[in-house]
Amino acid sequence: MTGNPDVPEGFEPHFRKSPLTDPWEPLYSKKTDRAMILGLRLAKPHTNARGLIHGGLIATLADNAMGYSCAHAMDWSASLVTVSLAVDFIGSAQVGQWLAVESEVIKTGRTICFAQSLIKADDAVIARANGTFRVVKKQD
Repeated sequence: MTGNPDVPEGFEPHFRKSPLTDPWEPLYSKKTDRAMILGLRLAKPHTNARGLIHGGLIATLADNAMGYSCAHAMDWSASLVTVSLAVDFIGSAQVGQWLAVESEVIKTGRTICFAQSLIKADDAVIARANGTFRVVKKQD
């Protein structure tokens, strides 16, 4: 538990850092039996010029959450590279809301993995995404 009242129960500081997502920190993740959920408290650095949460943030976090969920479903035995990503923006989010990317793995295979996710702001769906990932054997 984070002990932070701004972070929902079960979320911990995200285990993986990236130069792309560093400016968006702090990011959080929550592992379930079948997926990795990513979350963050929305702030001004996550917005576009109109003050709305930027679609690029949503797309990037959906891509990450679905890829991590596929890796989790495969017991982290392989790396994954995004082949295809589609995002439908259904609503918007505001600074101060909790953004969660909840993914579901549809199918894993030896060479391809399919996943989908719902992106929620304070439990209201604001986007949905689906992705296809190429399975790449880890280098020893």
